[in-house]
Amino acid sequence: MKTLRYTAMVGAMLAGTAAVAQERFITIGTGGQTGVYFVVGQSICRLVNRNSAESGLKCTAPSTGGSIANINAIKAGDMDMGVAQSDWQYHAYNGTSEYEGDKFDKLRAVFSVHGEPFTIMARQDANIANFDDMKGKRVNVGNPGSGSAATMDVVLEAKGWTKGDFSLASELKPAEQAAALGDNKVDAITYTVGHPNGSIQEAASTVESNLVTVDGEAIDKLIADNPYYAKATIPGGMYPGSPEDTQTFGVKATFVTSADVPEDVVYEVVKAVFDNFDRFKKLHPAFETLTKEGMIADGNSAPLHAGAEKYYKEAGLM
Repeated sequence: MKTLRYTAMVGAMLAGTAAVAQERFITIGTGGQTGVYFVVGQSICRLVNRNSAESGLKCTAPSTGGSIANINAIKAGDMDMGVAQSDWQYHAYNGTSEYEGDKFDKLRAVFSVHGEPFTIMARQDANIANFDDMKGKRVNVGNPGSGSAATMDVVLEAKGWTKGDFSLASELKPAEQAAALGDNKVDAITYTVGHPNGSIQEAASTVESNLVTVDGEAIDKLIADNPYYAKATIPGGMYPGSPEDTQTFGVKATFVTSADVPEDVVYEVVKAVFDNFDRFKKLHPAFETLTKEGMIADGNSAPLHAGAEKYYKEAGLM
């Protein structure tokens, strides 16, 4: 009996060891905790972790610096997947803009998510109605490594401006900028983000403020010259102080990974989201208008990862 009991115990221990060995941990790069990127990563992980017993995958989605930080972390092998603006997916894969001479050949698209207008909110007492009114003002241009900061650089270049055209160009994180606007430390804050957004809502609720129009010849040329940009509208009435629609331009949020991440891992992540699509769409208002077809077709300039492609073909979406 002792021998049988010992054998059974060893067998159970070995089985437990095997189960532990099959567990795989994946990390998803997101963005600031007040942004939609953080919700995207957390939402994907929630759906992946619901099926951990079957897939063996366990997922975490920490707050990060945003698009460029996520792409760089994936390239370095420090993260498995991440959320990134569609323009920075394009630049990283093609070796252009900030990635000139540093092309990320192994970058792979998984799917796109919500639209992200380039958003500026200003204190009403700063009298900023459109982008040109920001010359000489105190502006939070975004934290280094974020897509917001990089997109601001693109807009400045398109208009022939530099950060020196602002009296202050601060680099606060999204979680810090609403308070800075309310405390009169800056006149305007910028965020390339899906709406409704917590940071913008906080700013609008803290101080009398308004969304800023971003349009004109330079922006029209920027859109015409770059396929990953499009005109965007932030609906009126979404935030206090901005009853009318605000015209700007924007990108797509995209979900990316590396060709080095195993095919079955990416397959299981895509399956977790697309098999629970209605549940996913309810996790943030910015997801409400998403369609499976649009997430596959729009905003993805890097090749699809083989694991994602496998799922889409099996599901009849490709």
